[in-house]
Amino acid sequence: MHSKYKIVIIISFLLIILSFTISTINYFVSLNNAQKQLRTQSLPLSLNNIYSDIQKHIIEPYLVSSMMANDTFVQDWLSHDEQNSQKIQKYLEVIKNKYNMFNAFLVSDKTKNYYTQNGFIETISEEKADNKWYFTFKNIQNKHEINLDFNASLSNSMMMFINYKIINNKYEFLGATGVALKISYINDMLKHFRVNHNFTVTFFNEKGEIVLAEKEILKQKSLNEIKELRAYKDLILSKETHLVEYKKDGVIHMLNSKYIPELELYLTVDANLKDFTEDVKSMFYFNIFISLAITIIISLIVYFVIKSYSGRLEYLSHYDSLTEISNRRDFEEKLKKQLLLLKRDKQQRELSVIFMDVDNFKDINDSKGHAMGDRVLKRVAQIFKNTLRETDLIARWGGEEFIISLLDSSLEDSVEVAEKLRYILESDLELKELLGSNITGSFGVTMYKQTDSMEQLISRADEAMYISKNNGKNQVHMQ
Repeated sequence: MHSKYKIVIIISFLLIILSFTISTINYFVSLNNAQKQLRTQSLPLSLNNIYSDIQKHIIEPYLVSSMMANDTFVQDWLSHDEQNSQKIQKYLEVIKNKYNMFNAFLVSDKTKNYYTQNGFIETISEEKADNKWYFTFKNIQNKHEINLDFNASLSNSMMMFINYKIINNKYEFLGATGVALKISYINDMLKHFRVNHNFTVTFFNEKGEIVLAEKEILKQKSLNEIKELRAYKDLILSKETHLVEYKKDGVIHMLNSKYIPELELYLTVDANLKDFTEDVKSMFYFNIFISLAITIIISLIVYFVIKSYSGRLEYLSHYDSLTEISNRRDFEEKLKKQLLLLKRDKQQRELSVIFMDVDNFKDINDSKGHAMGDRVLKRVAQIFKNTLRETDLIARWGGEEFIISLLDSSLEDSVEVAEKLRYILESDLELKELLGSNITGSFGVTMYKQTDSMEQLISRADEAMYISKNNGKNQVHMQ
């Protein structure tokens, strides 16, 4: 493989390694920060925010129920004025509208009459399945409860009832009152937490039974049915706030729990770590993509720069930058190959070398300047290229010296070529216009012998050229 391609591959490989290393380090640092932030900030803060929302949406109805149960008007009405049902109907209607409840209700223990903002509904009885909630509630020790139930008299959907006992100052049980919320509303509220904040909110009672949860997400009915959380039951159902980390389907979850004394329920907020690290992963893949794109761009730039400089260097290593013909090094390499081929070839093939020097070139540089001298050399090279065959080798040997190799050319033919070049050079109008006088050259011609080395062949042509110069210049000498 060419060295320039090796350099590009090495640079590309190092850039890819660097990009992957930096991106991977950033990924794990960001991932660790995301986990830490979720554990120490986002989850606790969200728990408190959710608790505030719960206070607004659920605890408020609980407080309304408590207020109704302790209202002296309600207690007096049950004790002395129950025959006037319009009063309690009006009262319940005000409560429902003022606090935007779905329903406000009251049950008299004395008459067993069930009232809502719409007036008298029914007389409840232990024999009716829909009424058993009241008698169960009456016999429990707690003054209040949250009950999920279905009441055909109120709505065709599941509802949450917040029940509160009405007890007068003589500790006599007078009945039950409270408000009702549609479960669909509660479910929408829980769904809002999950969709907008990526938190799954659940409410457990002290037995670990699920009281409130998003029904589409959580199908279990108690903590004991959630195998991943079974071992943490005591922590979750503790009145202290706890953070639990567990795995579900190979994904890390973080669960924060909080006791709500107003409801005597345990609020849990569950976060799937994957939801909070998706942005980190997306950024990681984006960084990898950008890094690869930048690496490709840099590699292409490096490749074309190297190719450009390599091509330029390669050209300069073979050609003379001024005359744009072969330089001495390139000529020697090509001549050496020609000589090797001649030695291997059984047929006798002839090769001759012409050495040429521009006459009085120093005077041109001194009188006309080096720029003019360069123009002269370029024109001489152009004359030689236009005159010689494509198979002939021509090079600038150095300074104002040129060398030519003629393959399959006898000594007599080579001398004739040299004479032709001398004549064209001397009679060239362009050179005459440049300098105001003719340009001449001294030529030396020699023939290759089987015993010659390349150095001997060139040296003999050089000697022949110097004889031409010593004999008066502007002539051809063969040796």
